[in-house]
This record gives sequence, C-alpha cells and structure tokens, in this order.
Amino acid sequence: MATNSDIELSGPFKASDSSGRSHDVKAIRIFDEGYGIIDVYVDFATPVEGGLYKDPVLVRQIIDRLRALGYKGPDFGHSDPGLQDRKLIVLEAPEEFAAFAKSKGWKNLAEEYDDE
Repeated sequence: MATNSDIELSGPFKASDSSGRSHDVKAIRIFDEGYGIIDVYVDFATPVEGGLYKDPVLVRQIIDRLRALGYKGPDFGHSDPGLQDRKLIVLEAPEEFAAFAKSKGWKNLAEEYDDE
C-alpha cells in the first residue's frame, strides 16, 4: 500500500514467475528516506503465492524493469521473510542502488552524520 512518503519507481507492468504464470505488478516503490540499505516494495494487483519473493525469474524481471528505468548495479536479494505479504514482495537493494534512488528523490539520512 503506497503512502505519501513513498517514491514510485515504476508503474504497472506484467512479470512472469519460473512456472510461467503472469503477475500484474501495480508498482515498484521505496520510502522517500532511510538509513543505508533500501527496501524495494513490489505491489501486486492480486495475491501471490507464498515464497514468490524467492523466485529467481520473477525477481530478475523486477530488476530488469528497474534497469530499464536507469538503475545500474548488481542484482537484489530478498528482504526479511517477515516483510513479505500476499500482495507485496520486498527486495533488499545493494549499496549501489542508493545512487539511483537519490536520482528519484530518496534521502539518505545517514549522510547527516558523516561530518561528525
């Protein structure tokens, strides 16, 4: 569920999992600020089966979508299993994702303490 503290990185698109099933992605988003590691939220139009956040084909298509939008860097891993939901998967972006996130308006709160 998007809030006004979110940055939408991508609107709707279709992505398939390793079994060939197609899924309607509503949006890929991040929070507008944070410390270091960025969680990337992928919202689906309908519930997805548990464990889909580990599906390498689906995750690759999500990362490919972000690369088409300008992200340059390594692949993502999945975030904490407790963050996953029926209509949401959460991926943990690598450190290199921060430059892309900043270009979209993300603020790294840790930078405020770099001078101390």
